[in-house]
Amino acid sequence: MTKNTEETKFVKEPEDNTQQFILQKNKKTKLGITILVVFLVVLIIGIVVSNIFFNN
Repeated sequence: MTKNTEETKFVKEPEDNTQQFILQKNKKTKLGITILVVFLVVLIIGIVVSNIFFNN
């Protein structure tokens, strides 16, 4: 077996020549993360609002 000495990066910069990354810095990744964050914020707001209404 061969050991891979290259470490995995979280975000790949456009100028990096590596295959070991989790996310790329491009338009699709930014859009996906934005949609995910908005969804989570709406979900948290919904939980808080429903808690206020059900406890009254």
